[in-house]
Amino acid sequence: MRKGETVGLVGESGSGKSTLGLSILKLVPSPGKIVDGQILFDSKDITKLDNKKMRMVRGKRVSMVFQDPMTSLNPLMRIEDHLTETIKAHQKVTQEEAKEKAALLLGEVGIPPERAKDYPHQFSGGMRQRVGIALAIALNPDLLIADEFTSSLDVIVQFQILNLMKKLKASYNMGMIFISHDISLVSEIADKIALMYAGQIVEFAPADAFFEEHLHPYSEALLNSVPNVQLSDQKLSYIPGMPPDLVNPPRGCRFYPRCPYAKDLCREKEPPLIEVKPDYMVKCFRYDEKRS
Repeated sequence: MRKGETVGLVGESGSGKSTLGLSILKLVPSPGKIVDGQILFDSKDITKLDNKKMRMVRGKRVSMVFQDPMTSLNPLMRIEDHLTETIKAHQKVTQEEAKEKAALLLGEVGIPPERAKDYPHQFSGGMRQRVGIALAIALNPDLLIADEFTSSLDVIVQFQILNLMKKLKASYNMGMIFISHDISLVSEIADKIALMYAGQIVEFAPADAFFEEHLHPYSEALLNSVPNVQLSDQKLSYIPGMPPDLVNPPRGCRFYPRCPYAKDLCREKEPPLIEVKPDYMVKCFRYDEKRS
């Protein structure tokens, strides 16, 4: 992804979206670990960084807003202390300067600065998520990972938080990975779509092209299962079967058992990620055949 872009990372629950987000920050909880591949950020492989260098990346270069704001905030710390501690850990500022910046950050996310002395339990879910966003942007990161951060909020608050993120993204010129299982929500904010299935990205495309073409069989099935409020008599579609067990994934294409276009080759061999056009990649043998 390019600087300033928003990539929507979409997939069913358990597809590996949050694990991918945590992997970028090397925060995968034990016994999980990164065993293969690269994570390139500014042409440097993050997986090769030691803990000391990685701490300089977290928060300062790459930051994250977590799904549950209550569990990501210390209930014994005032909101102001969360922010000043983060600021002082990375910047050489006095306590008063850190407090001033904390007040400005709270103002940016729509929280009155006088609430800075309050504790997390004194805030609503939406307000706590605003605090989480303020923490994430405190050091002006290049990349923000937003992990299902609106899923616990009601629809009205979701809309408010989404608009806030759009404004902050433009103001800070930061890239964003927007993780969600709600593809309609992602369509409101993403420049590109990365669709995950069973731990793998099966389609990566510009958002407009993805919603118009959706080339992978899983993309097609997923979009067909989204209810259309304009077609009241439309029969609701669904994807038959279940995702595979990732502890013991099947050989070949992981979508094979649920795919209407499956062939014997799909069962035996894993398809490559094929670039069908500039910036558009699909993990499916159907497009390997068309290319050849």
